[in-house]
Amino acid sequence: MPSALPTGEPAPPDGSLPVTALQGLGTRPFGVYVHVPFCATRCGYCDFNTYTAGELGTSASPSSWLEGLRRELDLAAAVLGAPPAADTVFVGGGTPSLLGADGLADVLAAVRSSFGLADGAEVTTESNPESTSPGFFAAIRDAGYTRVSLGMQSAARHVLAVLDRAHTPGRPPEAAREARAAGFDHVNLDLIYGTPGETADDLRASLDAVQEAGVDHVSAYALIVEEGTALARRVRRGELPMPDDDVLADKYELIDAALTARGLRWYEVSNWAAGPASVCRHNVLYWRGADWWGAGPGAHSHVGGVRWWNVKHPAKYSELLAAGRSPAAGREVLSADDRRVERVLLELRLAEGLPVDVLDAGGRAEAKTAAADGLLDPDALAAGRCVLTDRGRLLADAVVRRLT
Repeated sequence: MPSALPTGEPAPPDGSLPVTALQGLGTRPFGVYVHVPFCATRCGYCDFNTYTAGELGTSASPSSWLEGLRRELDLAAAVLGAPPAADTVFVGGGTPSLLGADGLADVLAAVRSSFGLADGAEVTTESNPESTSPGFFAAIRDAGYTRVSLGMQSAARHVLAVLDRAHTPGRPPEAAREARAAGFDHVNLDLIYGTPGETADDLRASLDAVQEAGVDHVSAYALIVEEGTALARRVRRGELPMPDDDVLADKYELIDAALTARGLRWYEVSNWAAGPASVCRHNVLYWRGADWWGAGPGAHSHVGGVRWWNVKHPAKYSELLAAGRSPAAGREVLSADDRRVERVLLELRLAEGLPVDVLDAGGRAEAKTAAADGLLDPDALAAGRCVLTDRGRLLADAVVRRLT
């Protein structure tokens, strides 16, 4: 979820939504995102809304956060009136596995209590490989989790060191095998590519480790140097070079070719799956602009064209909820044009693209030019859809700017 707070109007203290936002609720997929703001250490590249125990001191704890979460989920159910059962649940962070299996079971029990789960619901938790074990995976599987996403980043020790990652190179694939042995059919490994000092052979070794782990889903993200992070300070001091766009493009192509050869196909620019059943349904919900309630400090939500975001600090979050107030810090009511632009931005990233008729007249003219430039598939365009070519995926952000 986004970590920066957009500008917008104040959110009402009771969390109420416009009547128009609730129209059609339940006819669109509905998901619940839970943000766990705790980490054992802070990675040098990360700008997510996370806190170590030393940073929080006595101002907040997992128990006070969980109590706040229960209150927010109950508030959500009241605001939505007759809330639909959750089609997807995603517990992210931060490091959800720091809660332990019992803590994650409590989180899912709170979601069930407030919303219920739809038949066949997808329930995912992110996990740090170092804070998992065979017993952990067996317990969360018994609690109702159906999918696990593990942070791997790289199989190269020196790359992990630049990223300030604490896990050993072999632990993520091992954890993935443990999850599969515990009954998880759907296991994701996250990769980061383009870290200063990472060679093509380092990346190939990471992809080989992914293959050996036997996972059915891989996410791969180019390293972004975010302002305010330790990594950004090192780059600014000249200790590390800024990632090179041409090198990032070459590495993306290497990843795509390797994963495709292993039977994983891209379905979103940064995500590959072994088949339709392996696709992360919760993330597709975001990319299709459906409805979700984001609970937890700094979490973002969207229902019926209204987007809002919570206060970031866990202590303030719990304090507001204990006082019977919404933790929302602000919100935006999206105009029809806002929603159209966001639809282009998000759906164009999907393998099936988006309908041409979503574009305005200028965007349709640009789509023809983009197809002539090799960025959009001309056959798909003739059939009424904007679909990125392989080259278009490398320049997806630029294509979006042209079409909007």
